[in-house]
Parts: sequence; C-alpha cells; structure tokens
Amino acid sequence: MEEFVTVTGVVEYITYQNSENGYTVLEFSSDGELFTATGNIGDLYCGERVTFTGKWSVHPTFGKQLKIEGCVREMPETAAEMLSYLSSGIIKGIREKTAQKIVERFGDETFNIIENAPNRLSEIKGISRERAKEISDEFRKRAAEREALISLEKYGMTTSECLKVFKIFGPRSVETVERNPYLLCSEGIGITFEKACNIAQRLPVLPADEYRIAAGILYVVRHNLYNGHTCLPREKLLPPCISLLGCGQDETEIQLDKLVEQKQLVSDVIYGREFIFLPEIYDAEKKAANTVLFMKRFAPKCLDNIDEQINHAELIGGVLYNDMQRLAIKLAVERGILILTGGPGTGKTTTLRGILKVFEKQGLEVALAAPTGRAAKRMSELTGREAQTIHRLLEVEWDRNDRPVFQRNKRNPLNVGAVIIDELSMVDIVLFSSLLDALPIGCRLVMVGDSDQLPPVGAGNVLHDMINSKALPVVELKEVFRQAMESLIVTNAHKIVRGEFPEISRTDKDFFFMERIQPFSAAKTVTELCSTRLPNAYKYSPTEDIQVLCPSRKGEAGTVNLNKYLQAAINPPAKHKREHAFGQRIFREGDKLMQIKNNYNIPWSTADKDGLGVFNGDIGILDKIDEVGHTLFIRFDDKTAEYPFEGSTELEHAYAVTVHKSQGNEFEAVVMPVTGVVEQLAYRNLLYTAVTRAKKLMILVSSRNTVEKMVNNNSKAKRYSALKSFIMLGEEN
Repeated sequence: MEEFVTVTGVVEYITYQNSENGYTVLEFSSDGELFTATGNIGDLYCGERVTFTGKWSVHPTFGKQLKIEGCVREMPETAAEMLSYLSSGIIKGIREKTAQKIVERFGDETFNIIENAPNRLSEIKGISRERAKEISDEFRKRAAEREALISLEKYGMTTSECLKVFKIFGPRSVETVERNPYLLCSEGIGITFEKACNIAQRLPVLPADEYRIAAGILYVVRHNLYNGHTCLPREKLLPPCISLLGCGQDETEIQLDKLVEQKQLVSDVIYGREFIFLPEIYDAEKKAANTVLFMKRFAPKCLDNIDEQINHAELIGGVLYNDMQRLAIKLAVERGILILTGGPGTGKTTTLRGILKVFEKQGLEVALAAPTGRAAKRMSELTGREAQTIHRLLEVEWDRNDRPVFQRNKRNPLNVGAVIIDELSMVDIVLFSSLLDALPIGCRLVMVGDSDQLPPVGAGNVLHDMINSKALPVVELKEVFRQAMESLIVTNAHKIVRGEFPEISRTDKDFFFMERIQPFSAAKTVTELCSTRLPNAYKYSPTEDIQVLCPSRKGEAGTVNLNKYLQAAINPPAKHKREHAFGQRIFREGDKLMQIKNNYNIPWSTADKDGLGVFNGDIGILDKIDEVGHTLFIRFDDKTAEYPFEGSTELEHAYAVTVHKSQGNEFEAVVMPVTGVVEQLAYRNLLYTAVTRAKKLMILVSSRNTVEKMVNNNSKAKRYSALKSFIMLGEEN
C-alpha cells in the first residue's frame, strides 16, 4: 500500500478547477521539479506556496501524480509570489498588467496596502478610489475564506468539507465551529457525528456537552431515516442515543425535549404512543394524508355513461376486461383517487390502458410518470404514451445547498386533469408528498404498484400504509391470465408470494435453477453465465440484456466482489480502451455503471434536446473517458451524460447490483446468486422482487435450502411510519 507523503511547493499552473466542490488538477514545483497534483482542495492560485499531504500514483498516460488528501496554504510573502497570485485572476478588478503595476509600486508591502490602505492603490494610473475599494473588499473576502480554510483544516476537516462550512457560515465559520462543532452534522455539510466528536477533541476549548447530546439524538433520528423509518417511538429512540452518547437517560430526555421545543424535532402522540419525527418528514406525512383524504371526499364530477365508455375501450383495445378490471376503471373515473395493485400477469397493464382510454375519451389531459427513468421508459412502451420520471414531471431544480426544489407545487400546479403513477412501491414519502402538492384541485390520481415488492429505498411505506389504512379505494388484481401462466417466471413469482416453493426442476421454460452450495462456486458460475454461456445460447448482450441481482453487497457472491469478476470477464483491459483509476476502482470504456444518488446537475443530451439530472438507480454504459477534460461520458439509454472526474463518487460498477437498487427496472435476463445470505436479508419479498425483474429469463444460482428459507420467511423489516395512522385519524374526524 502506498504511504502518505508531505510535499511543499509552489503552484505553477491550474489545469482544471470545479468551483462547486473544489476538485482541482494543477502543476506545482518542488525542489526544482514539476509535478501534477489532483484532489478536492478548493481555490488554489498560481504563486501560492502549499504543503500537500497525499499519495503518489502513476497514471498510464500522464505519469506520476500526487493524489491530495490534505492541503496547508501559505499566503504569498515575496513580491514575485504576490505577482503570480494577483495575476491569476483571483481578485476581481485586477488583471495581469494591473497586478504588475501594483507589485512594482508596492513590492513586498502589496498585500498590506490592498487590505489596510486601499486608497493608495489610486496612486496607480487607471485605478480610481471606487475601484480601489472594490479591489480591497474582494481581497479581504478572499483572505477571510482562505484563513477560515486554513484554520478549519487544522481540525482534520477536508478541503471539500471546509468549503461547505464557509459557504454556509461565511467569515464566522471558525468561530461557529469552535463554539459548536456538532453543527457540522447538518444535512448541508454532512460530516458524520463520529468525525464531529473527533473535531471537538482537537478544539482549544471543549464545547458544551449539551451540543454533543443534541447532535447525537439528531444523528440517530436521521440515521434511521436512511433505514426507511419516517419516525421512531420515543421509547425506541432513547436506548441507541444513550448507548451512542454514554450519558444517562435523564440528560438524554432533557435534550430531546429541548430539540422538540426548538422545533428541530417533532413529537406527536398517535393512538396513545409518542413518536419523534424530523420536521420535514412529519410535514410530508401529514400533508400526504390530508391530501389523499381531500381527493377522496371531493372527487371530480364525471359523465354518466362510464359503462359505455368502458365497453368502447374494450372494443378499440381488442380486450375483454374481467370484473375487477372493470371496477378499477370505473373507480378511477368516479372516485378521483385509486390504488391499483397486483402481481405479474394479473392484467395491471391492460387495466392501465383502459383507464387511460376512458380518461382521454372524457377529454382529460393525462400525465404518466414513474420513479426512475427506466420505469418511465417501460411505462411509455406499455401504454404508447409519453411517460417521464416524477422528478421531471415536477420540474425539479437544485438550490444553493444542493437540495432538490420542485417548481411544480401548490402555487404552480400541474396543468393536467389526471396523473397516473407506476411502480408506487418505490416512491418514498417526501417525493409522494411533493407529487400530491403539485396536483390541481379536481385532478384524478391513479397509483399502480405491487404491494408484495420491497419498500422504497427512501423513507416511508407509502403504498402499504395507504392500502392498510382501508380508507382509500383499492383494487387488487389476483387472477393470473392464461397466457401469463405459460411463463414459469410468473407462476413461480406467485408461488413465492404465497409461501410455496417454486418449480425448479423444469429445463424447458424461462426459469432455471442451478444448485451451488458455496458462495465461491456460485460467483464462478454467475461469471460464466454472464460472460459466455448466455450470450452464446441466447445472443444476449452481457451489458445491455443481462443483469446480476444480489441480496447483498458483501460476501463472495455479493455485488462488490462479483463486479470485479464480471468486469474482468466481460470488459477486460485492451489497448483501444481508455481507463482511469478512482481510488481502488478502475473505470474502463465499455463498463456498465450505475448512478447511486440523485444528482439534478449532471448535464445530458440526446439527438434533439439537452437537460439536467441523473437519478439513483439509473444504469448506463461508459462510452468515453476524456483525460484532458477530466470528463466521463456515460450513455443512459438514449441520452449521454457528462460527469466530471470528481463525480465518479456517485457511480458504481453495475454488472451486479442489489435487489433494492433494481426496483423499477426490468431486464431481459436476471441471474441471481443466493448463497451465504445473511439472515436479515433472507426473506420472501426480496426473492419475489428479484424474480419479477426478469422479462424473459430467470436463473437462480443457489442451494435449495437457502431458497426454501427465503420463501418461508415472510417477516419484513420493520419500518416505523405514520402515514397510515394519519389517514385513519383524518378519516375518523
């Protein structure tokens, strides 16, 4: 393993710099040699003397480079260094010629004059007193930022973290952090609670312990949000807080009550039990409950001849709806809000087309949307109408703190008469509440999903909560159509959801079982299937058609390990393929990659339009690596997105992905290794979700015992949420 080194030098040239996150590529001189350095180091400028801490690496094209982990800045001290600094363009109003005049006039006193006696700058021809003041103000602003960065870096913060702190707290950043370092745990900065504790230990004066206890409580609540909980019972919240903080229950309860008083947390007693929420999540669940009940109570008027219109939809669609399908279409029109659920092969798509036909027959403008790009594309293919992601439907933009802001809302609602949402099981409470907020009064809402699938990656249990409230119109399609019964994927999916062992002995259908006991053997078989056997037998593309789905990231047959095997087998190194190392990962042209978080700022283009935004779970192919421009070009279906190198942290290899990450997607062929599965992941709806991702071919690489254990385990991970209760309470009032 390479060792950390410390190198002092002078910045000579800035090759590339990202103003948003501080990622920089530069040339610096040290002991008479010129080197390249890269890293998130903020605003550095020519002429600055710096001390870098990092690791040396050798790039295949650009040679020796220093990957920077830490950076200590020194303000230029000599006239020559000051000239380089001012000539770099760091100070608005000073260009190269002006910088030369200033340094020639004031020499080593240049910075002192600019900061403390700016009027003297007007002694130079071409600089007015007004311009001199502007130059001084800009210089002081930059100096304050640099001093803050230098001071904060001493406490072990990265430059990227320091930049976020300065962006929020400005010139008082150091003072604020030294008083209460636990403010760094806020969402806008994102420093972990553990790191904030380490920073606190390095401060000149240890901060008040009440700050630590309050931050620890917020950390536990927010951490559970990432585990899917929208709230926690008070009695469940206290033990992990006490364990984390090492303090007594009384101290913890006092700070918890203060956080509620300060409105940093919300307390609500629901059916006699106290729950604790983050304010924004509480508002989302409350608003969502109130809105769906309002839509139910004040359904829009509809025409009387609904049955005739359903008959007409049957005629032009060439179908015959069963009783439950007819009921779903009728309720969608009459009730204003409908949940349509059912497993594979039960006719959800046919019903959806019927609802769409009747809506359009009534002259309604209908919007179709789904949580992910792939799910939206699939919805378009199935309905023959344009569908888009929910984010794009709501016209998402990005605020100054890198948080999504939807332009469509209560003040600027969608201009539609009906909205149909597919894959509702994937939708978290914040997105769902935002969608409801954008619906105009009188708009119909149809929500389609499979209630037996996994809950969303984000917080909440929207589909289950609404169904279980028993307050809203729900139609569950159960009859599996004859043509669907011909698929073993469909019949086995229904067997699994009923708790029956799937049919695994057939070799003439679309569902295959390959017995492998050991994880290593399973990983080897999966690699062979994806790289040679399936492409040869079915002409499937290993990157476009085949998807490996794993219960977990960890283990011999987990996504991390399998991606290494699959990359080596499917996309090995070649002279014509450029590649780039990002830490321990190598991205190579032709690689299959997945976006692992929503990023609304990534630019993309298609043949006829440009846009912004790539979303969590989107899968693409790395078409090109541009070393000069430090850019990755990734093709997501019909659009090509441009990623700066520093954006690689939001990407992972996607030859193998977890079942959770696959939600909303369908693949021609799914290969699933199910060996060595940890107990908390060996449950029925995870296996069911994986099987229902396969369109034409499903292969389980597993032991019979493991499959049997998963089928028999119908316990679901407990999620605390309040949407169901809020709907029920609203219905009672």
